[in-house]
Amino acid sequence: MKGKLLSFTLFGESHGRAVGVLIEGMPPGIKISVDEMKKELERRKGIARFSTKRREPDEPIILSGVFRDYTTGTPIAVIVENKDVDSSYYEEIKNTPRPGHADYPARIKYFGYNDYRGGGYFSGRLTIGIVIAGYFAKKILERYGIKVRAYLKRIGKVEAREISIEEVFSSRNPYCPDEEAFEKMIEEMEEARKKGDSVGGVVEVVAINVPPGLGGPHDEDIEADLASAFFRIPAVKGVEFGLGFKFAEKRGSEVNDPFVIRDGKVVTETNNHGGVLGGITTGMPIVARVAFKPTPSIYLPQRTVDLERMEEIEIKLRGRFDSCIVPKALPVVEGMMAFVIADHLLRRKAWEDFVG
Repeated sequence: MKGKLLSFTLFGESHGRAVGVLIEGMPPGIKISVDEMKKELERRKGIARFSTKRREPDEPIILSGVFRDYTTGTPIAVIVENKDVDSSYYEEIKNTPRPGHADYPARIKYFGYNDYRGGGYFSGRLTIGIVIAGYFAKKILERYGIKVRAYLKRIGKVEAREISIEEVFSSRNPYCPDEEAFEKMIEEMEEARKKGDSVGGVVEVVAINVPPGLGGPHDEDIEADLASAFFRIPAVKGVEFGLGFKFAEKRGSEVNDPFVIRDGKVVTETNNHGGVLGGITTGMPIVARVAFKPTPSIYLPQRTVDLERMEEIEIKLRGRFDSCIVPKALPVVEGMMAFVIADHLLRRKAWEDFVG
């Protein structure tokens, strides 16, 4: 993920020694807590009943860039060791690409030299690095009162009701402020689990107290940067902001957000635009929705091919699978949004110092 001032690079494989992240551009003097970072990583484990039975402590090990609990301004490297790995089954199916996974295109891209165990570099386990990068970005945002929160908007056919910005940030439910809908979401995930299947969903993510003026047109577009970041998350297949695709059903008179003055500030009366106009933040909450496909690792029989014999076959996967990955994606989506906003915020601050 390459911003103009901040960037991070993921490394490692699902069944390798460790996964990790290299973060560059972090300012010095930011206080870091490993315990706080671990709490974010715990959130990434999702709801145990619907997550993989692969159990690991996910203990972050900071290799560089932090000294005496403060960032130094030099590149930050953090790893998390892989402790609970069983690669035996992947040796059996290395020539039979799993439907819905990146097995086949990865084999072609890397001329067969890719690490295929557990998905290798394409595994969702690498989202650990996104959560860690997001943790550091959130520490930048904290200084300016900017907060980011994601919740489950939809699981399968169950969608949460319209939820106010205030409720998003005040809810004690770590997954969804709509308790009634959440109970039905659990039922939807349970039904998929019992059938050996999987289910997808939608995460809504909101950022508040974002100042106006971040971003710009074309290559500086913060909305484009956010969309690009979200699409880098494994299993993401759709992104929308504000009203999103519902804009196509409306007329301008219905969706234009009137400008008004509240408490001496220019705001919009509604927020159909989702906090960004012309690629630039307006000061209203940034609201985005990210759609996740059902995880392709399922226990039901599926059709594929044997690449050695070049014939069609049926495969029935064995292993430890998630029936729904969406709950564990919440800190990942937050991390991506926080990182992009932090990068644009640092750019804006540089301009403010110059113009001021």
